[in-house]
Amino acid sequence: MKNKVVLITGASSGIGKALAFEFARHGASVVLMARTAEQLQAIEVELKTIHPNVITHVGDVSVETDCRAMVDTAIRQFGRIDVLINNAGLSMRAMFDDVELDVIRKLMDVNFWGTVYCTKYALPHLLQHQGSVVGISSIAGKKGLPARTGYSASKFAMEGFLETLRTENLNRGLHVLVACPGFTASNIRASALNEVGAKQGQSPRNEGKMMSAEEVARRIFLGVIHRKRDLIMSTDGKLAVWLNRFFPSWSDRLVFNHMAKEVDSPLKKT
Repeated sequence: MKNKVVLITGASSGIGKALAFEFARHGASVVLMARTAEQLQAIEVELKTIHPNVITHVGDVSVETDCRAMVDTAIRQFGRIDVLINNAGLSMRAMFDDVELDVIRKLMDVNFWGTVYCTKYALPHLLQHQGSVVGISSIAGKKGLPARTGYSASKFAMEGFLETLRTENLNRGLHVLVACPGFTASNIRASALNEVGAKQGQSPRNEGKMMSAEEVARRIFLGVIHRKRDLIMSTDGKLAVWLNRFFPSWSDRLVFNHMAKEVDSPLKKT
C-alpha cells in the first residue's frame, strides 16, 4: 500500500474507522469521509501518529456534490486514487406494512446512491491505476431479511451495480470487491431506523459475541491486496447463501425464525 491512496466513506466509526487504521498501518495515504466533523478530527489526529498523509472530508454520501468534492480533494492533495471503499451505510428494523416510505428512500440514498455517486467520480482515476472499488455489503444483499426490507433492497441494488461495473470493465484492469461481513460489533444496529425513521437507540443483539470491526478491516485489506471478487466473512453467512441457492423455502423459514429471536423483534407480531 505504500504510495497508494485510499478513500473510505463512513469512516468516523465501526468498520470505516478500523479500515482507516488498517490501510494507514500498511503505508497508504487515506482520505476519510463522514458526516461528523468532531469524530473525523479525532481520528485524523490519532492516525497521523501512524502515517502523516491523512485527509478528512466532512460530507454526506447521499449528496452527490459531497461525493464529488471528496474525490476532488483526494486528487488535489495526492494526485491519484487507488482504492475506493464504499463503507457508509444505514440499517432499519420494521415490518414493511408499518414502515414509512421515506425510511426506505433514505436507506437507498445512503447505501445505494452513495456508492453510485462516489464510484462515478472516482472511477476515471481508479482506471488510470487499475485500482479497486470495494462495496461493504451484507448477507442482506444476498438473502432478503425480514423486517429489513429497505436494508436488503439497498444492498441487493449495491451488489447488482458493482457486479455490472465489474463486468463492464473486465478488460480495463478494474478490481471490484463485494465484502459481506457477518454481524459486526459496531454502531449500525443502534443507529438503525425504526418504522418512522427514528434511531433504534440500542442493539437488539449481543455485540460482544460478534466479529470485531478490526478483524473485518483486516480481511477486507487482504481482499484488496489479493484482488478477491467476493468475501463472505461468517460461517452463518456462507450457510445462508448455500441454503438459499438449493433449499430456498427452507431458507426462508430458518431466516424468519432466526430474526424473530432478536430482542423486541417486529416479527413476533406475526
